[in-house]
Amino acid sequence: MTTKIGQKVPTFPVLTSEGKEVSLADFQGKAIVLYFYPKDNTPGCTTQACSFRDDYESFADLNAEIIGVSPDSATSHQNFKQKHDLPFTLIVDEDHQLAEAFGAWILKKKPDREYYGNERATFIIDKDGIIREEYRKVKVDGHTEEALQFIREHLQ
Repeated sequence: MTTKIGQKVPTFPVLTSEGKEVSLADFQGKAIVLYFYPKDNTPGCTTQACSFRDDYESFADLNAEIIGVSPDSATSHQNFKQKHDLPFTLIVDEDHQLAEAFGAWILKKKPDREYYGNERATFIIDKDGIIREEYRKVKVDGHTEEALQFIREHLQ
């Protein structure tokens, strides 16, 4: 079952890039920008992560936490964070349990093959753990500002 706008987020445990077990419930009291991306250190994903990094303080000023999710390993996430100086949490979703819960684990079609992977999708979650907005098939350019604007207008 896919989580939808107006529903509470799932609260099962997941691992961070540092190996710490957390749940989305651990972030209650803050807004969350939960973004799913396909793969560490690829051009679009790096641009997106660096955009969130560059606006990190603006999100923090609004009491919002940024959390990135991909099926990459903890080691891959640690390298990605270090290489690009990412100040926010990355979730290891190797079994794509979190992506499936949010409907972000999708069939992708290329001319030569089909495979499953993360859709570039972002969910804005309020301080009570309720999904307030979702963005699907995200275009990287301008997306960080779009998420910031939503939080300013709807969650302050």
